[in-house]
Amino acid sequence: MTRPRFFPDNFTLTLVGTVALASVLPCRGATAHAFNWATNIAVGLLFFLHGAKLSREAVVAGATHWRLHIVVLLSTFALFPLVGLALRPILQPLVTPALYAGVLFLCTLPSTVQSSIAFTSIAKGNVPAAVCSASASSLLGIFITPLLVGLIVASQTSAGGSPWGTIGSIVMQLLVPFVGGQVLRPIIGGWTDRNRSVLRFVDQGSILLIVYVAFSEAVNQGLWHQVPPTALGGLIIVNIILLAIAMSATIVVSKRLGFNREDQIAIIFCGSKKSLASGVPMAKVIFATHAVGAIVLPLMLFHQIQLMVCAALAPMWGAREMHTTETRGTSPQDLIDASDP
Repeated sequence: MTRPRFFPDNFTLTLVGTVALASVLPCRGATAHAFNWATNIAVGLLFFLHGAKLSREAVVAGATHWRLHIVVLLSTFALFPLVGLALRPILQPLVTPALYAGVLFLCTLPSTVQSSIAFTSIAKGNVPAAVCSASASSLLGIFITPLLVGLIVASQTSAGGSPWGTIGSIVMQLLVPFVGGQVLRPIIGGWTDRNRSVLRFVDQGSILLIVYVAFSEAVNQGLWHQVPPTALGGLIIVNIILLAIAMSATIVVSKRLGFNREDQIAIIFCGSKKSLASGVPMAKVIFATHAVGAIVLPLMLFHQIQLMVCAALAPMWGAREMHTTETRGTSPQDLIDASDP
């Protein structure tokens, strides 16, 4: 039976179940302490696997396309935060202050890796460039996201802290495991490539554990009493606005700068998406002294919205490209114009 296009994927359904479990049976006391210790290990394992799975050859293959990468990085780390700040008079009344802090945190995060590459491939875009851009975004986010959180989130809300106050934790819990994975890739890279389907469950299991602990702490502090249903509805609207602006901007800018269709596809999918896999553990480290349930809630909703939108667009653009490449008697420019996303 084929899954409807806009039906949530299994991982999203499991995330919802994890939040529901934490709402009904949150961990407390000594159990919470043990789970917090386990999440620290899970965060390190998650970034170790990110490093081990990142192919240097694929990165080198697309690294020369520097103009494309600059556009993607500017969209990810400049456009999103600026939009989040500029639209504060519109966005903040729709959500609670804690959720708005989560929205700003969302705006500082790096792009996704796996799904950006997958959607670029489905849409017949520049896959090597997407691999390089998404990977570079994920790596640079280890440094840029904490700085942006300190400069933007802390200055606009009561959440967050000094960007330099968390740098040691970021280095030890995120960067060191990531570098360790890269160093060991020549030894374990073949094994990780052959077992990606198995390691995906390790990735997802780590995220689910972190989400459970984060929401347990938030529920213990009265999260659902502080977040009314109207705020959740407003949060969905906020996420749709952010994604619409990001996708529209990447479409317009990539066309105006003269990128071909394949490059446009890579820019759109890499420059408009945010990483749940990186965002959840980063929130755990950066907001160590705060209940991070409300911080990651906007990211969880944005994750599903971006997947649904991209799942609708990528096959459509890919099918259009196949149709136009079969067309005879048209110029290359006509093909590009006809298949513009």
